[in-house]
Amino acid sequence: MHKNEPSVTMASYRIKENLMQAVFFVSALVSVIAVIAICLFLLLRGIPAIAEIGFVDFILNEKWGPTNTPASYGILSMIVGSVYVTAGAIVIGVPIGLMCAVFMAEFCPPKVYKIVKPAVNLLAGIPSIIYGFFGMQIVVPYVREYFGGNGFSIMSSSIILGIMILPTIISISESSIKAVPYSYKEGALGLGATKEETVFKVVVPAAKSGILTSIILGIGRAVGETMAVVMVAGNAVMPLDKIELLKPIRTLTTNIVTEMSYASGLHESSLIATGVVLFVFIIILNTALALIKSKSVRN
Repeated sequence: MHKNEPSVTMASYRIKENLMQAVFFVSALVSVIAVIAICLFLLLRGIPAIAEIGFVDFILNEKWGPTNTPASYGILSMIVGSVYVTAGAIVIGVPIGLMCAVFMAEFCPPKVYKIVKPAVNLLAGIPSIIYGFFGMQIVVPYVREYFGGNGFSIMSSSIILGIMILPTIISISESSIKAVPYSYKEGALGLGATKEETVFKVVVPAAKSGILTSIILGIGRAVGETMAVVMVAGNAVMPLDKIELLKPIRTLTTNIVTEMSYASGLHESSLIATGVVLFVFIIILNTALALIKSKSVRN
């Protein structure tokens, strides 16, 4: 009886190992199937609409009027609006997020860290609608009073998105900075560098791959955000020659969520095609992320 115990234990271990491998495989397969299903849905519903409208008219025409006679389905102004809003979020969120990550990783006292870290995590868990309410009640009136316009503008949207991408940038950048080997710091300090010089000239450059990853993921969050932008952007399709920071704007995401409830026929298909354009943006961001990582590994 005792002689068979090791073989029984080994067989039980192999069964558990095979079972867990099957569970992991199914989990990965579900993720892949979900991505493929989304891709097929967008392509099968969006590409025919782009073909019917015409690629040039759809992408490079700035006039959007599905209910006009004749109807027009140009999304160029919304593409530009998304770029403006995302660029503003980067200008606001990236410097603040990176400096906060450096502070938390290298300069933050333990007692302060216990307060700041949960606050950053909580910032990541706040729903988009809450950010939108904050924007409507605080940011929009502030912009209206101190900068002009009616407050619903590119600037307001950029401020809100800049705040929303902070948790992504801070968390990933902090982890990347902390992952830099301590020997890098010892070598710099041993050569006579100050702590600030060591952090900004040695540690941060060594963590550039993770920092760039956080920025790209933050851009992806900004590009895909809908609800908060709907509430503060003003949702106006503006001609490209009249785009200003203090004017209302409509992005690709807000266009979809605003009109999908009553759209039908080619109008509905054109909104799905807008989703295809957004999907292509995300693919480009992920490709850029992969290239950055591969380049960092080679270096």
